[in-house]
Amino acid sequence: MKKKDVVDLIRYYADGNDTGFRNLAYDIAIDFNQKGDTQLGGYILSLLSSKTPTFIPQSVDFSSGLLRKVELNNSSLLLPDVIMSDINGIINAVNYNAGINKFLFAGPPGTGKTELAKHLTRLLDRQLFMVDFEMIIDSHLGQTAKNISMVFDEMNRQAFPESLVILFDEIDSLAMDRMNSRDLREMGRATSSLMKGLDELNQNIVVIATTNMLSYFDKALVRRFDKVISFDRYSKEDLLDVSLSILENELKKFHITSSNKRLCRKIISTLDVIPYPGEMRNIIRSSIAFSDPSIPDAYVRNLFTALNPNVKMDRHTLQEMGFSLRDMEVLLGVSRSTLSRRINEDDINE
Repeated sequence: MKKKDVVDLIRYYADGNDTGFRNLAYDIAIDFNQKGDTQLGGYILSLLSSKTPTFIPQSVDFSSGLLRKVELNNSSLLLPDVIMSDINGIINAVNYNAGINKFLFAGPPGTGKTELAKHLTRLLDRQLFMVDFEMIIDSHLGQTAKNISMVFDEMNRQAFPESLVILFDEIDSLAMDRMNSRDLREMGRATSSLMKGLDELNQNIVVIATTNMLSYFDKALVRRFDKVISFDRYSKEDLLDVSLSILENELKKFHITSSNKRLCRKIISTLDVIPYPGEMRNIIRSSIAFSDPSIPDAYVRNLFTALNPNVKMDRHTLQEMGFSLRDMEVLLGVSRSTLSRRINEDDINE
């Protein structure tokens, strides 16, 4: 962080330039993350994302029932720096008001696509509405395309378009390549209706779509989006750091003060493939929830078992995996002196 950044922050605040203040604060948070101070960077981001919207319009009306409002929370966003930096780019693009307002988030399940959409909505001081595909997709001939047109008509009729973010979550069901569909005509009508809607969209409305299957997308539809953000950019170190941040957050929720972060890092780092954040959060949460609160570090044993379901947790296996006596004391619930004695006995017998 440079002296100029401090001066600019004060100037933006004094001038009432909220956009400039938030954008610079976001740049500072990214800079801290890139320099390794992820705790401070994450704290700044959480402050920015928890800010109460300054503008809450009263006349948002989606009476068709094809869109539903998504309530936003203040949970922290855990993503690699390379993806986090894209957030600032999207915010800048939207704030230019130059019609750059349609974004496609692509990547495997559990990589944070939907959470980023919520996070961006908070940072943009907008309201988030999600397209309800269960209501849109209809078995009657041509009805799905008509429903898509109805959604865009409703969006464009809103009195405060600059207050809206519309989320097409898992848009795959509408956007698959028309040539790969079993019902070419019906899928073609739906995709064409979607493209037409995007072409005629009010440029003050932000649209975010997410997909797990970009390679199967209709290429003409992909071109309708101003930017495709890839979420398939996690390194193993990224996944390890995010996993430990999730662990820390979940332990706080369960009011558990003993955090054996060192051993948890070691357990996770032994994996050939570390789960993406969505799956890892579920694993960590259940490991803590199912642990005996009267046994210190019981959740650590549950975590090992959950991440290694086919591995027998005994002394010999743990030794082969590189765990120390100190580690095995926690994982096996056996004192180091007892473990050391058993190892010595084995050496003598050999």
